[in-house]
Amino acid sequence: MTKKNKKIIEENGITFGMISVIVMAMSIVLILTTIKIYLSNQIYHESKIVNKLKREVDELKAQSVTLEQNVEAIKYKNEVADTIFVINNKE
Repeated sequence: MTKKNKKIIEENGITFGMISVIVMAMSIVLILTTIKIYLSNQIYHESKIVNKLKREVDELKAQSVTLEQNVEAIKYKNEVADTIFVINNKE
């Protein structure tokens, strides 16, 4: 046979190489998707914890302001009451 008489055989259909490439591509996509879902869930749970702590901090700041106002009111009351008591004792 001469080279001119040889016919090049063309493969029709799906080959093992095509299947292996498709399986590898799907595996990579599946792995990347799983990683993304895992990271998204972790970020969500961490943000819930951060939001809870932020609410607690805001609540404690509000309580601090209220307590400071109460302390100032008690200090003022004691200073005024002490002054009136001292004045009444002198008379």
